[in-house]
Amino acid sequence: MSISTPTQSAEKLKALGLAVIHTEAQAISELANRIDDAFAQACQFMLQCAGRIVVIGMGKSGHIGNKIAATLASTGSPAFFVHPGEASHGDLGMITAKDVVLALSNSGETEEILVILPLIKRLEVPLITLTGNPTSTLAKAAAVNIDVSVAKEACPLGLAPTASTTAALVMGDALAIALLEAKGFSADDFARSHPKGRLGRRLLLLTHDIMHTGEAMPMVSNTATVRDALVEMTRKGFGMTTIVTHDFQVIGIFTDGDLRRTLDKQINIHSTIITAVMTKHCKTIGADCLAVEALTLMQLNKITTLLVVDAQQTLIGVLHMHDLLRAGVV
Repeated sequence: MSISTPTQSAEKLKALGLAVIHTEAQAISELANRIDDAFAQACQFMLQCAGRIVVIGMGKSGHIGNKIAATLASTGSPAFFVHPGEASHGDLGMITAKDVVLALSNSGETEEILVILPLIKRLEVPLITLTGNPTSTLAKAAAVNIDVSVAKEACPLGLAPTASTTAALVMGDALAIALLEAKGFSADDFARSHPKGRLGRRLLLLTHDIMHTGEAMPMVSNTATVRDALVEMTRKGFGMTTIVTHDFQVIGIFTDGDLRRTLDKQINIHSTIITAVMTKHCKTIGADCLAVEALTLMQLNKITTLLVVDAQQTLIGVLHMHDLLRAGVV
């Protein structure tokens, strides 16, 4: 027995999708009027919080609350999510007198949250609520209630939380970013909490974290021949070799480009000393420089390799563009 699946025209499906977007866009637009004194007071409570911001919500509001808690935590406002159903079975012990509670409920009558209200009050922690009903039990119990009501849900049945959850999420973002700005939270601060993210790598990774050292460095002495240099270039696979003195002072570099120019001169690679054909003024960088600075230097000079040196111009490492690519800096 086969079950027929209803079909709709492409135009009808696109119209349905646009209707949802328009409804939710209108709900977000109306939030601009809710950035008022209550919003500012909520921010003040969270700015003065000596503990953490505890976000609670049930159902779809719980999913939104979880995301808001994550956004707060990653932007300089320590926060975590507590499921209200679990809170009444022991997890309420996670809330301390130094915390602030941020509760989400569109109806403002979510039973699981109302059950733990007396316990939150007993802790005497500030309660901030995001509700769609400013006259609800939860809103009235709050130190600050922010109105996130919507005219209608995007769901044509008016049942599935859609516009209401979008409005709560946007208001949560507004709170998080207002706190970020007020605290002077910087890109460096963000990177520290996202060390494996692209921004974290660009702002935290140093040259010495990814450079090649020791035997991995292509290197010949200032008495080596061009042939010796070619052997070293082939062995190490960098497309270049450094030229150093007996105490590892950098005096030059010999690259694939130098090789082409050298061969054009029809010299004897077995007898010609590398210092006669090397590039003397090569680009270098310090080991404690950001890897992104090395990338910028490579891009400006249209090169793929940098020598890493100390204050005395002693060679301590070699950095290739491929290293930056592997590290996710590029």
